[in-house]
Amino acid sequence: MPDLNLAIGILFGTFIFLLILRVPISISLIISSIATALYLKIPLLIISQRMVKGVESFSLLAIPFFIIAGEMMGSGGMSKRLIDLSNVFVGRIQGGLAQINVLTSMIFGGISGSAVADVSSEGTIIIPVMKQKGYDDDFSVAVTVATSCEGVIIPPSHNMIIYAVAAGGVSVGRLFMAGIIPGILLGLATMILCFIIAKKRNYPKEEKISFIQGIKIIWKSLLGIGTIVIIMVGVLSGMFTATESAAIAALYAFIVTFFVYREIPLKAFKGILFNTLKTLSMVMSLIAAASAFGYLMAYLRVPAMATELLMSISQNKYVLLFLINVLLLILGCVMDMAPIIIICTPILMPVITAIGVSPIHFGIILMLNLSVGLCTPPVGSALFVGCAVGKISIEKVTKALLPFYAVMVLVTLLVTYIPDIAMFLPNLVMK
Repeated sequence: MPDLNLAIGILFGTFIFLLILRVPISISLIISSIATALYLKIPLLIISQRMVKGVESFSLLAIPFFIIAGEMMGSGGMSKRLIDLSNVFVGRIQGGLAQINVLTSMIFGGISGSAVADVSSEGTIIIPVMKQKGYDDDFSVAVTVATSCEGVIIPPSHNMIIYAVAAGGVSVGRLFMAGIIPGILLGLATMILCFIIAKKRNYPKEEKISFIQGIKIIWKSLLGIGTIVIIMVGVLSGMFTATESAAIAALYAFIVTFFVYREIPLKAFKGILFNTLKTLSMVMSLIAAASAFGYLMAYLRVPAMATELLMSISQNKYVLLFLINVLLLILGCVMDMAPIIIICTPILMPVITAIGVSPIHFGIILMLNLSVGLCTPPVGSALFVGCAVGKISIEKVTKALLPFYAVMVLVTLLVTYIPDIAMFLPNLVMK
């Protein structure tokens, strides 16, 4: 009879070894799953079936629609309009461009749901302007990278959909609602930090915008913001599922981008589709591979063992939440977001249930922790894109990001220990 402890060692040991060799995560997950299945004499057909079943979910159909909607709005001039819109409201504050950067990311996050899309579309516009107006290079890139993580928390977020599936089908609508206040809180905290830094370094304010100009800018931006309204109203009213709302939003984004804004030709849609498929293939391959990995973890009783281990350390709810936060922060620094969600959710869910934490609340804690990993080396995708756009070294930007990390961790702890920050809106609106 196979030794289960040895099987666990093969599963995680092979996976970690391959990661050290810089093998792509999806391939590392598959190889470690196959190696463990062979040792346990589990037919490989079962592993392939689990991979297929992992992506065989109606909820996951929302992901390609969210991605393509974000791609279209990002390529079609939405970023410039949102920057102008943000300037109307916060441009006159000290360090106006930094404040505009934060607010734009908060709004764009509700359209794209992607940190990388935010950095690549908004960053190419605002980072050069910040440099021209006297902002330090490292600060300009750091604020762009840090605020791009809003896209993971402020709905709609395809990572929330992945979590909803991994958690056994929790309400996507409630998750979306739960992300609003924490996302706004993170944005406001970052704006306060930017104001303090701007005062210290004497960064300039933006020029005053007349009332008439402001109205024109707001009017031009409303069509783009309509994408968020369609998704949120559709899901929260019960008129559409998250998948149906995403499909309608994608159609709406297509019409606005190519027939209203008309800043890019219709032939550019081919490139948008290619980028969407490239992103989607990475996401779905990760989900499929992580599903097989998760099946073997369940077979080997890893979640139950993890629960017993954590409970043996402490029975105190707050201590356990702190340990979970530390674990997620560390994992977020060395792995991509999607596989962590799929692997860690079934492991940690029994612990969360045992200490009386809502799966919705935990979903937001998970998103906040893992969003930090998007802007930390060695695998922070938003950090890499931001440094490429800003033409600056990762080491320099990482140093400038230190106060932003502190703010993100502080907000994460507040949301962790004050559940009403996340749960107020879903409990109020979706009883």
